[in-house]
Amino acid sequence: MNSYVERVKKTLQKRDPDQPEFHQAVDEVLMTIVPAIEAHPEFEEHGILERVTEPERVVQFRVPWLDDQGKVQVNRGFRVQFNSAIGPYKGGLRFHPSVNLSVIKFLGFEQIFKNSLTGLPMGGGKGGSDFDPKGKSDFEVMKFTQSFMTELNRHIGPNTDVPAGDIGVGGREIGFLYGQYKRIKNEFTGVLTGKGLEYGGSLVRPEATGYGLVYFVREMLATKNESFKGKTVAISGSGNVAQYATKKVNELGGKVVTLSDSNGYIYDPDGVDEEKWEFVMDLKNNRRGRIKEYADKFGVEYHADKRPWEKKVDIALPSATQNEVDKNDALKLVEHGVLAVGEGANMPSTPEAIDVYLKNGILFAPAKAANAGGVATSGLEMSQNSLRLSWTFEEVDQKLDAIMKNIHKEAVTAAEKYGSPGNYMVGANIAGFLKVARAMVAQGVV
Repeated sequence: MNSYVERVKKTLQKRDPDQPEFHQAVDEVLMTIVPAIEAHPEFEEHGILERVTEPERVVQFRVPWLDDQGKVQVNRGFRVQFNSAIGPYKGGLRFHPSVNLSVIKFLGFEQIFKNSLTGLPMGGGKGGSDFDPKGKSDFEVMKFTQSFMTELNRHIGPNTDVPAGDIGVGGREIGFLYGQYKRIKNEFTGVLTGKGLEYGGSLVRPEATGYGLVYFVREMLATKNESFKGKTVAISGSGNVAQYATKKVNELGGKVVTLSDSNGYIYDPDGVDEEKWEFVMDLKNNRRGRIKEYADKFGVEYHADKRPWEKKVDIALPSATQNEVDKNDALKLVEHGVLAVGEGANMPSTPEAIDVYLKNGILFAPAKAANAGGVATSGLEMSQNSLRLSWTFEEVDQKLDAIMKNIHKEAVTAAEKYGSPGNYMVGANIAGFLKVARAMVAQGVV
């Protein structure tokens, strides 16, 4: 272990002992960028690791709001502005009961390098709240988001920090947040991405993370003369990423046989075709129901309180949440001969699971590369807002496809250059890190 890396890790553990998700994300990056650190001694001289692992700013605030019974509820809000070396802070807002400072810091840290990989001028940040929109009325969600933005607005701006959506924050939430920002600031700017098309949103943005995931895995498969055509695919989750990954897999000739939510998963050996996909879209986006309804309607298997990795498939796309694939899940995937794993969620594989992938020669696309399509298209939305224009669906999709191809190329090139050919985790981490580190050196101690 490099002494500089080890020293930084120990300092972080001592400083923030109660932040396991953050430490997991940092360890994964630091362990893989050692060859780049050793090739660039100036990074230690400039304290790059100490600085890149410490947020530039952490904002925590209370969010009081009135429920439908007129009772005061109080949640906790966060915004972690991690690194602005290559552009304004950029990263989503997550509304989920699991949100705490450790989770937001891990997401913000990952976002630094993910944004760097896109090639667009965006720094890293993340935010959210332990508010749970599940089961809340539209009015309650509006009251909460308005209160949340009443505080958040003073910390963000189109050239400072541009939030977007994440788990629990879809088009409804973004609309309420944007309306409150506009009301307070009296200006119409591109301060949020993932907006509706009627008020400055971009075509392809809803599809972008799922599409980008499939584009990246397509490129990865091509290095082995493989493709999605005729392949069975396990996808976890049934939200935005899973929905559009399913659609794109279908378009490329694959067959998605699983979807899930927090209660369990469905297994459909005939595949989630267009008609079934439309049902999922309505179920999750309009009726906000549970995936078990899919099993009831189409007469397929439903496995309560389980994850889909026990099924035999060719490709796995974990697209639900962090640490959803553990060592035992990974061993099952290996046993069933899986060719590739592409991370649609943020950090969905535990370190032990990743070790299993790599030791068994599975093609592994880490989240910061594979799911960068969402933030890449957010960057394109920012560009359209700045120019006061909109591009066609085809134009944005072509740009997204090109960005994902370039991320794949950058990861492959960096992995080869620094002694780990074929290791996309090493390649993506080093490629993302080097751009940020060089920018930090160039800007001095700030």
